[in-house]
Amino acid sequence: MRKNVFGKQLKRDKNERAALFKSLMTSLVLNESIKTTEAKAKAIRGEVEKLVTRAKKEKNLAKRLLGKRLSPVAIEKMINSIAPRFANRQGGYTRTIRLGKRFGDDSQVVLLEWVEKAKIEITPVTKKPTTPVKAPAKVKPTQKKPVRKSKETKK
Repeated sequence: MRKNVFGKQLKRDKNERAALFKSLMTSLVLNESIKTTEAKAKAIRGEVEKLVTRAKKEKNLAKRLLGKRLSPVAIEKMINSIAPRFANRQGGYTRTIRLGKRFGDDSQVVLLEWVEKAKIEITPVTKKPTTPVKAPAKVKPTQKKPVRKSKETKK
């Protein structure tokens, strides 16, 4: 009997499942979207949304709370760029888009991504006035002295 077992097992033991979820969540934070199976996306979706809520509400404790679930680089990105993006949103931070079935094993593949994309600021490039470039001074080729052939001694 499966008593008090929460979530999907995904044919893995507890440690393998924890490592898989940590790597998937870290990839989602760092890459902004991941392509994975539908079962794995459903398994981590709730966890990722809880992490965003924690990063939004508890700025001081966020590093300690997120430390078990994300890598250090992903924690910094979550606190500094992803959590402020969702300041006005109460939930539903991710979306899943079905991409079709995988050819090898016929499993449903989805794209898991953030609902709000990162804002990219484009600054206009101003051309700097170009200064005339001086041509390099011509180098005179050195003349090679003719090489004398040494006389071989006959024995």
